[in-house]
Amino acid sequence: MPEPTPVLPEVLAQIRALPASSRPLIICDVDEVVLHLIAHLEDYLHARELQFLQHQYRLTGNIGRQGDSQPLAAEDVRRLLLSFFDDVSHRQDMVPGAAAALNDLAETWDIVLLTNLPGGHNKPAREKLLGGMGIGFPVLTNSGPKGGAVAALAAGRPAPVVFIDDSPTNHSSVNASLPAALQIQFIADPRFRATMKAADHIDLLTGDWQETAVFIGDNLP
Repeated sequence: MPEPTPVLPEVLAQIRALPASSRPLIICDVDEVVLHLIAHLEDYLHARELQFLQHQYRLTGNIGRQGDSQPLAAEDVRRLLLSFFDDVSHRQDMVPGAAAALNDLAETWDIVLLTNLPGGHNKPAREKLLGGMGIGFPVLTNSGPKGGAVAALAAGRPAPVVFIDDSPTNHSSVNASLPAALQIQFIADPRFRATMKAADHIDLLTGDWQETAVFIGDNLP
């Protein structure tokens, strides 16, 4: 089991800027949960004669040139992702049902959007896009595994704390740092969701916001 992850200082500063609250908390990822990522990235790759090598949940080691099974080097993938987010952060499509479900849940829960956004410099574009979709919750930018940030956000909050994310790495990190969290692994793309075997600490694996909202509602004491 992974060790608990410390919260990054720049993330802790964002957390401390949030208003105090004693309401139950939903911590929700953005990419491939609230906004489509994989479909946009696939279009971006194809336009550059690149492709996913497999429908497996990783990027490094899983992107290569069309007609070639050799993956790109990790540094090339990192540069590609930086340019991708520069290009699409202002125009990603919403996952169907996300805004309605989150706004209904917000009647009972506080909601914070915790996103791993390379460099963090596309945060204003992301906030503007989400706000235009009627999703006006605080956006916190993180880097790396999210366990420390989730534990810091949950401090002093009543149970349950709900964590929604697509990444198995982030879910493992949260399980190590805040094992009491209710963990929902949400993957909008059905091809990638179909290859995912939910770990024991995952309470729900889904790509459907209506199912997610009902599940969360059923777990509110």
